[in-house]
Amino acid sequence: MIICNKEDVIKAIETHNVKFIRLQFTDIQGVVKDVEIPVTQIEKALTSGIYFDGSSIEGFVRIDESDMTLKPDVRTFAILPWSKDKGGVARIICDIQMPDGRNFEADPRYVLKKVMKEAEEMGYTFNVGPELEFFLFEKVEGKATTNPHDFGRYFEFAPTDLAEDIRRDIVLTLTDLNFDIEASHHEVAFGQHEIDFKYGDALTTADNVITFKYVTRTIAKLYGLHATFMPKPIAVENGSGMHVNLSLSKSDENAFYDPNGEMEISETTKQFIAGVLKHIKAISCISNPLVNSYKRLIPGYEAPVYITWSGANRSSLIRIPSARGKSTRVELRSPDPSCNPYLTFAAILAAGLDGIKNQMDPGKIMDYNVFDLTKEERMERGIDTLPSTISESADYLEKDELLKNTLGPHVHDNILRLARAEWDAYRTQVHDWEIQRYLNTI
Repeated sequence: MIICNKEDVIKAIETHNVKFIRLQFTDIQGVVKDVEIPVTQIEKALTSGIYFDGSSIEGFVRIDESDMTLKPDVRTFAILPWSKDKGGVARIICDIQMPDGRNFEADPRYVLKKVMKEAEEMGYTFNVGPELEFFLFEKVEGKATTNPHDFGRYFEFAPTDLAEDIRRDIVLTLTDLNFDIEASHHEVAFGQHEIDFKYGDALTTADNVITFKYVTRTIAKLYGLHATFMPKPIAVENGSGMHVNLSLSKSDENAFYDPNGEMEISETTKQFIAGVLKHIKAISCISNPLVNSYKRLIPGYEAPVYITWSGANRSSLIRIPSARGKSTRVELRSPDPSCNPYLTFAAILAAGLDGIKNQMDPGKIMDYNVFDLTKEERMERGIDTLPSTISESADYLEKDELLKNTLGPHVHDNILRLARAEWDAYRTQVHDWEIQRYLNTI
């Protein structure tokens, strides 16, 4: 079902007996918010929007400037397949505007749209293909635990993998919502899974990430389980990442592919990589926004730690998968699924474009396992590391003028405020590990 305009929405509502519409958007942290309206209000919503109190949304506005408007993006209209008992329910993702019709500067979708327009003015379309990992945990008396639903490992199947049917239901639901699913499988950790969907332009993909998480949690709940995108819920297991495959197209051709270039990649590719590497410490505050995010980014659990780039080498922060031609792309391996995808994709694109505009050099390729090097060997090769805490990455974001301009002062300042509040809340707690380690020995 392809929706292009207001008339298509009205027709779909009538055809599918839709009774309610969920108008959805995200706050600065990427948390999905929605307001449900009866179908009798859809004409008003599509024409003039629906007003709401923006002061109650994290990182938006103060109480004295709280009136805001949800403007549905009709292209995101979709029927929710699990809500048909008393008439259908549909979903539309919204842009956020001020009462006078201006775009709200802190709307994460608008932030991404601005950077995509800059890329378009340079002749580029930015394509993103994310790989989201998640855990399925058991519930006890309705509360989530960290008890894995199964004890399968990478690519295992039934009877070890108990979640085959759950993943299939998620895939079928996403397919009903116009996703093009490429693969699904059990991941490395107990209870961990991955479902991959086809790449698209950055805005469509960011919308899809939000929908993917919403659908996955809903289907898990129907099975009596809890799905979480927490980066590192179990200390001794691999964490959940959101590797992002990135490419630029120009005049319908892959701008990263050059059959005559070294590794068959273009100079544009190298410059894009260089820009991302330059800004990655600041980007980390956006792409890895939790205290818990940095417990994933440690040696020994297949997550990147060192700021390097390579060919197919999976120990690097950025690698270039072996596919070429129209499939040429770079893979950034540090983001995790707790991030706001709109702001994360905006920051990555802005950094890549900075590299292209300034013809940056990414430095020497690292075609070996960086984790095998000693600290001294890494220092000799000039290999730097990602930030180790949210506090550290916030310090880098505060000093990064490019990302401050990309995000706008409102979003930039609120991301810093939230990051530092999270760090302060964490560092002032006394944790069970400390009690167990010190109480009886000190």
